[in-house]
Amino acid sequence: MLDQIKGLHHVTVLASSARANNAFFTGTLGLRRVKKTVNFDAPDVYHLYYGDERGTPGTVMTYFPFPGAAPGRRGTGEISSTAFTIPRGSAEAWAERLTQARVMNLDRRTAFGETRLTFTGPDGEGLALVEAEDARTPWTGGGVDGDMAIQGFHSVRLRLADAAPTAELLRFMGYRESAHEGAVSRFEIDGNGANVLEVEAAPDDPAARQSAGSVHHVAFAVADRTQQAEVREALAGQGFHVTPQIDRDYFYAIYFRGPGGVLFEVATNEPGFAIDEDAAHLGEALKLPAQHAHLRARLERDLEPLDA
Repeated sequence: MLDQIKGLHHVTVLASSARANNAFFTGTLGLRRVKKTVNFDAPDVYHLYYGDERGTPGTVMTYFPFPGAAPGRRGTGEISSTAFTIPRGSAEAWAERLTQARVMNLDRRTAFGETRLTFTGPDGEGLALVEAEDARTPWTGGGVDGDMAIQGFHSVRLRLADAAPTAELLRFMGYRESAHEGAVSRFEIDGNGANVLEVEAAPDDPAARQSAGSVHHVAFAVADRTQQAEVREALAGQGFHVTPQIDRDYFYAIYFRGPGGVLFEVATNEPGFAIDEDAAHLGEALKLPAQHAHLRARLERDLEPLDA
């Protein structure tokens, strides 16, 4: 069993409009945009990162907004929802805020003894705010007071046709099953605060079709490249096809496909988002990977303005 993984690192989702995406996460949810860059493989597409003040691993939601992308189809083999932690007693204030923002499919429920607001984002992605104890300091520069501001990820939920093989993988990765409610099993790890995964068995649901609103991958946090290499070797030893270590500028990444179809990443906590801009101005300037630096003039002209 692995002991290097310390919770979630980031979640990356597909979107259809960069401007609408930016407005929702920085405005409605009050997160900080900590990086404005482009997709390594498709530089005409933004890669936007939202999180706490520093973009701490375990707080960062990232998006690839492909202009005009069709909606994805929800189903099995995907992350069906991403949940953030909010302070206890703040769900009512959030419900009012989300209602005023005309957020779709807002619902209040209790799951695993926790108050949970569920809703959908601009592209129909499943999101939730969960009241829970959390020592992490929220970003309050986005217009949301500290007594209700988002503190980071609470969990992600995987919807799978067959949950058993993924549950076995999670145990190997260091997670322990802590609760079960209906078709959903909860797994936890001692980590960075983003310590929960939920696995929902849905054998009768159709397979998901990935497009706008679909989670592209979920990333797990490790301290550094040495620990990442150890995880890579261990996963390969279990028969998973794992990529080499890839430099993503702000972290190093390895990828592999879980048995339920979800793309998993293991990402390093280092070097972080302040490596190429001052921490006080994260996410303001367009930052380009070195191989795309020659495209700057065209990209600055053609990419959709975010704050217009």
